[in-house]
Amino acid sequence: MKSFAELTERELLALAIASEDEDARAYAGFGHALLENFPASAAVFAEMAEEEHEHRRWLTDLYQKRFGDFIPLIRRADIKGFVKHKPAWAIAPMNIAEMRQRAEVIELENYRFYKQAAARAMDPAIKALLLKLAEAEKTHESRAAQLGDRLVPADVKIEEGDAKERLFLLEVVQPGLVGLMDGSVSTLAPLFAAAFATQNTWETFLVGIAASVGAGISMGFAEGLSDDGKLTGRGRPVIRGLASGIMTAVGGLGHTLPYLIPDFNVATWIAVAVVFIELWVIAWVRYKFMDTPFIKAALQIALGGLLVFLTGVLIGSA
Repeated sequence: MKSFAELTERELLALAIASEDEDARAYAGFGHALLENFPASAAVFAEMAEEEHEHRRWLTDLYQKRFGDFIPLIRRADIKGFVKHKPAWAIAPMNIAEMRQRAEVIELENYRFYKQAAARAMDPAIKALLLKLAEAEKTHESRAAQLGDRLVPADVKIEEGDAKERLFLLEVVQPGLVGLMDGSVSTLAPLFAAAFATQNTWETFLVGIAASVGAGISMGFAEGLSDDGKLTGRGRPVIRGLASGIMTAVGGLGHTLPYLIPDFNVATWIAVAVVFIELWVIAWVRYKFMDTPFIKAALQIALGGLLVFLTGVLIGSA
């Protein structure tokens, strides 16, 4: 998988074309969903979709002049460094406020993308078009904001509290949540394998600490090295890595700390109870922040956690 910094000008244009088409389809889908009950709002999204189509035509015309008719399909999901969004069609029905928020995030990310792409482009015509698109995102009154109470230029919204908070949640907090989930589940097997193999609370505690800290270091490096944050606006890699690593370690420490209790049976029952609480919290986090229906999230986490837990028990009892 290529990173954004490795893309050629041809690939940058192809990516921009696919992104504009993808965003136009998302806006058209929002408009279709609102057409019957909220025709005025549907019209706003239809206009936004047409703007994206116009941008795509500009990009396509320039691409064909420079590189010919064949345009490779390069999507944001194929490039390292982009925030991975769940497709709009795969998310449970959204209300107008949620659609507007999604559109605002798209607008901000497009503004940042075109600024970064223009800075890397060497061809004068390509640079000029990318800057033109960045300026369009920066200066035109946000169509998405017509669904709310304010009309705010894209570059101003970057500094604005609400939009900044949403991006922070999407692009910085989520690595910490993923770390918490990974630490809670991945350390179950080594901890309970050690517990049932040794029947010794102190040795089990040491294994749990090692597994938790080791997983935290691994996740921290993985998140910190995933991208430099310049394109995605996800913040400094060191901060993201620390957040992910610390939360991963915390996820494992929850069911490790009970083994500071000398009585093995008491410690194990408390650890098992903590595991059930952790799995419930993870299911809630997926429901709240990752657009997963709660029942589905609970079943997935319960099944995964149970399988990992049983693996540790079976290996430790062998």
